Amino acid sequence: MNAPEHNRKQLYEANKLAKRLRRLVGQAIADYDMIRGGDRVMVCLSGGKDSYALLDVLLKLREKAPVAFDIVAVNLDQRHPGYPEHVLPDYLQSLGIPYRIEVQDTYSTVKRVIPEGKTMCSLCSRLRRGVLYRVAKEIGATKIALGHHRDDILETFFLNLFFGGQLKAMPPKLVSDDGAHIVIRPLAYVEEKDLVDYAETRQFPLIPCDLCGSQETLQRKQIKQLLQEWEKKQPGRVETIFRSLQNAKPSHLLDRALFDFGAVRSAAGSAAFTGAAFDNIMTAFFEQGTADE
Repeated sequence: MNAPEHNRKQLYEANKLAKRLRRLVGQAIADYDMIRGGDRVMVCLSGGKDSYALLDVLLKLREKAPVAFDIVAVNLDQRHPGYPEHVLPDYLQSLGIPYRIEVQDTYSTVKRVIPEGKTMCSLCSRLRRGVLYRVAKEIGATKIALGHHRDDILETFFLNLFFGGQLKAMPPKLVSDDGAHIVIRPLAYVEEKDLVDYAETRQFPLIPCDLCGSQETLQRKQIKQLLQEWEKKQPGRVETIFRSLQNAKPSHLLDRALFDFGAVRSAAGSAAFTGAAFDNIMTAFFEQGTADE
């Protein structure tokens, strides 16, 4: 294959990937009502492939969106040793968009509090989330956009299933615990491998995370490997699992808070006992049995 033909093929594949990402992000935004006219969307930019892609795709979607919304990029400089603090400001200035670099030494806090060899992610994420929520309020953001993708959602689901005893993943849209912020995940339908390819195509100036990314024993990494092995043995399995998160049947689970099992009736219309009524009948039955003795 000669060079011009090779270059044309590369360009074709790059355009196809970009269109696929825009379609998937646009679909997620529409499905979960993530962005509305007049929104001020704070895109959290870490320097990793996911957040770069998120910002890039949202900027392109905004050009043709049927509603007008603002985008502000925000980066939290956590004072990691050797962090190249010039990279993101230079990149964002080249885009000509509003941005803010927030400096907060959460790195020292995490290293001081978490014993050597223990997982740092939980504390790091809590500290980071608190800072980002404060910044969102200060800049008047109505939505906080995070770069979590489909694989992150699946990994979180299995982490909660295997280690937390909960059927819970990362929702594409949620309200913060204090009710003050709406968090959105526009990459919810996007596979990580596409983001890897997109970052290479777009030549984003990636900044690695040297705090938690180097922890090889993380349970999340183990779950990621498990999913990769499943997909290798049976292609399409991971996509099926993801679809199941969109197709929950509360009546076929065991959570009484999600489904009123006491109100279940037969097709013939016979009334089912509520939990309290059943308890009363059983109590009376056993009391009668004791009296008969």
